[in-house]
Amino acid sequence: MNNAHFHLVVNHLPIVGLLIGILTLIAGLLLRQREVKLTALSVFIFSAITSIVAFYTGEGAEEVMENISGISETLIHTHEEYAESFFTFTLILGSLSLVGFIAEIKNFKYSKHLIYLILLLAMADGVLAKYVGTSGGEIRHTEIRDNAKMIPLDEDDHD
Repeated sequence: MNNAHFHLVVNHLPIVGLLIGILTLIAGLLLRQREVKLTALSVFIFSAITSIVAFYTGEGAEEVMENISGISETLIHTHEEYAESFFTFTLILGSLSLVGFIAEIKNFKYSKHLIYLILLLAMADGVLAKYVGTSGGEIRHTEIRDNAKMIPLDEDDHD
């Protein structure tokens, strides 16, 4: 397994974890279930930890990709910029989630407000997750780029 492969293995964890955390937190708030909210906060903490691994494997992946013909340095740079923002937001979200976890367990007076703040931050981080994921995918998957050309299939190509 080279550096690019390892990066591909771990880079989905913070993004998927973030989405699962958001959905779980919304469910916990709607159901007014403390355990569900605590689970969501734990998922955000997990996402923050996995974002560290994903972020720091990116440099090694970049070195591998630079040796492959047809890879755009511009796309790599764009992905890197989004990744830095996503990484920062995810670490803040994870840290705030740890504080929220403790506040929720200790029944602090303002823990409910903190939970809503965490949800808002997670949703903003979700927007960044979309951009970092898409920009990473565009490096190798030309079919998802905005400028992808659709080539019609011949009649004989249909199964």
